[in-house]
Amino acid sequence: MGEDGSEKTESKSESVVFVTTQSSSSFPTPPHQSPLHEGDEPKSPRISKVEDESPDAETDTKGSVDRGDVHARVEEEKRLSLIKAWEDNEKTKVENGAYKRQSSIGFWEDSKKASVEANLKKFEEKLERRKAEFVEKMQNKIAQIHLIAEERKATIKAKREEKLLKVEETAAKFRSSGGYSPRKLFPCFGG
Repeated sequence: MGEDGSEKTESKSESVVFVTTQSSSSFPTPPHQSPLHEGDEPKSPRISKVEDESPDAETDTKGSVDRGDVHARVEEEKRLSLIKAWEDNEKTKVENGAYKRQSSIGFWEDSKKASVEANLKKFEEKLERRKAEFVEKMQNKIAQIHLIAEERKATIKAKREEKLLKVEETAAKFRSSGGYSPRKLFPCFGG
């Protein structure tokens, strides 16, 4: 290395690479480096010296390391955003599937309820008809019993009237004949 500012390579194992960088590059500034502000170094191109240990090795500069870090960070963010998008997509699929199943269960429940309520209403109507028929039969039986009772009462009344008339006729006959007295039912008891 020279003292006058010009740089030379002394040996074959050591190579010097000059890298010119502008502070306003198209790559974003990594978070550990801050962009130049007023009062910082001027915006002129910077020259930096990078030395390699072997001539076959790739040039490793601070700018390329930073670009590699930025590229790795961008790739990681891209990978994470794809994972997040996949996760959101899968969650949405799960939510939609659950919503569809809940909706179908809701529709099934409503249709089954309507069917059961229709059957219940039909059964209630059937019971009302049967009840009306039963009430009518019972009322008919009551009317028939009342009719039979009235007929029997009329028969008994007619027989009573007939027997009373017969007794009156027999009594009139006894009065008219004069000497006949009615027989006693139980002659052993009386006097």
